[in-house]
Amino acid sequence: MQHVSRRTFLELASAALISGCSGGGNSFAPGSAPLLAFSDIHFNPFYANDPKVFQELDATDASQWQGIFESAGIAAPSLWGADTNYPLLKLALASVQQNLGTSQVAIYTGDLLGHNIAGLYQQASGSSDQARAASFTDKTAAFVMQQIRAAVGTIPVLFAVGNCDSYTGYGPDSTFLAHNAESFYTQMLHGAASEVDFMSTFQTAGNYAVELFGGELMAIGLNTILCSPYVPGDNSAAVAAQFAWLATKLAAAQGAGQKVWIVMHVPVGGFLGQTAANVDSNGHIASAAMMWNTDYQVSFLGTIASHPGAVVMAIAGHTHMDEYRIMMPGCALEIAPGISPVFANDPAYKRFTLDLNTFVPGDYEAMKYSLGLATLPTQFEDYYTFTQAYGAPDYSAGSLQKLLAQLASDPAKEALFRQYYYSGNNSGNTITNLNWPVYWSGVGNVSEQGIVAAVNSY
Repeated sequence: MQHVSRRTFLELASAALISGCSGGGNSFAPGSAPLLAFSDIHFNPFYANDPKVFQELDATDASQWQGIFESAGIAAPSLWGADTNYPLLKLALASVQQNLGTSQVAIYTGDLLGHNIAGLYQQASGSSDQARAASFTDKTAAFVMQQIRAAVGTIPVLFAVGNCDSYTGYGPDSTFLAHNAESFYTQMLHGAASEVDFMSTFQTAGNYAVELFGGELMAIGLNTILCSPYVPGDNSAAVAAQFAWLATKLAAAQGAGQKVWIVMHVPVGGFLGQTAANVDSNGHIASAAMMWNTDYQVSFLGTIASHPGAVVMAIAGHTHMDEYRIMMPGCALEIAPGISPVFANDPAYKRFTLDLNTFVPGDYEAMKYSLGLATLPTQFEDYYTFTQAYGAPDYSAGSLQKLLAQLASDPAKEALFRQYYYSGNNSGNTITNLNWPVYWSGVGNVSEQGIVAAVNSY
């Protein structure tokens, strides 16, 4: 990659004409609806730390768990550094239900389960029986999905599987997918897809496609855990098969005149927190930690580029942070903030304004729960609206590209982005003046080479 100075980059970015993946303008035809996107619940059923509560859960069907949690005597939501407990889950889903409005679909970008469910089960039960741990894991996943279904009513919830949605702790493995496929189909999609088609891909590979809005939109759930360099083993054959399947779906959508949404868990681009922790005294880096294996990312982006205009929205989770990334000119990846505050983020989610004619979000409002207050609030609250906060005409790829340039030239907008990144938890925010270029570069670059060059020329 040719070395480009910060000033030259800003001039090029400001002059660029962007249209495509996240929409291309501020003219929206009549007809819009809310589209709620939430992520990373990471439910921890062991939060009560009470042997009696655990024994009741272990002996009871997931459909009875709500009553057990209601009787556990704990009312305070999880604090920073912990996964979601039942009080926080209840608050979050009550807010989702309250803000659904005329939503025709919702999006969940993965990680139903808390971290280390298997290990915590072994601790609580005193048993190393993997079958018992798997059964308890299945019940936990079923409980969270049942709670989501109760909150959203009858609309489908598009989803991606997360790395913690697994028996192994970093999956999902095919056994977990096979055991829980029926729950994902009925509780999340609510039967919106062909069951035969869904099972044929999801049970083994964790991906699926569903047609919505009378067949005008194809939504694709990808298993991007396979692309992570942190997953052990050689997944190249499975990744190649998934991307070949993706290419056939994109071609079919284009042939049918359909627009496409892609829902994933692990986003493309850099592992920004880890990279930022390794800047030198000048704020420079020698390398960048990445979310995907480089070859897989190149293949994925090439597949998207080979079907120009097909994908009108792409969304991920996993980082728990409020951010976005420009995958390629005209195509941005939204990242939904997390409900779990385990990484010192305040719990948050987003409510988009969806244009029902183009299936492109025109704006969004962030909703959050403020954990740092002396008196904790009784509900999630409105936090900020994208167009109002950043003075943008819309939430489009063009606006996001312009914002990227402004984040490097406008201190006020930089400060907003840094504040919003952790959904307002300034006490846990690790972004500093020294490492800020890492976070900025990660918005506009998804390759390691691009991130390193942008950071070191900032």
